[in-house]
Amino acid sequence: MTLEQLRSRVDELDRQLVALLNERAQTAKQIGQIKAASSMQVYVPGREKLVHENLRAANTGPLPDAELFHIYERILDVMRALQRNELASQKNAQAARDAQQGQPADARSSETGK
Repeated sequence: MTLEQLRSRVDELDRQLVALLNERAQTAKQIGQIKAASSMQVYVPGREKLVHENLRAANTGPLPDAELFHIYERILDVMRALQRNELASQKNAQAARDAQQGQPADARSSETGK
C-alpha cells in the first residue's frame, strides 16, 4: 500500500474508533442512570480489574498490554466522569422536583435514609 492509502485507512479507523467510543459513552451514561437509581458507587475496582483482564485476553498486538492499559485508563476516567455527571444530573432533577413540591432536598434525604 502507498502512504496515502495507509493514511486513508488510518482516517477510516479513526472514524470507527470515534463511533465506538461514543457508543461506549452512551452505554456508560445508561449504566450511570442505573447506578444512580440503585445508589451504587461509580467506581467499582473489581469491574475495572475485569475490564483489564478482558483487554489482556483480547489483545493480539502489536500494541503491548501496558500501552493498551494506559489508553484505557483515560477512557475509563472519561466514562466515570460521564457517570458522575449522570448521578449529579439525577440528584439535581430530584432536588428540583422536591422544590416544586415545597419539600427541601435534605428533608427527602433524611426521610429515605440516603
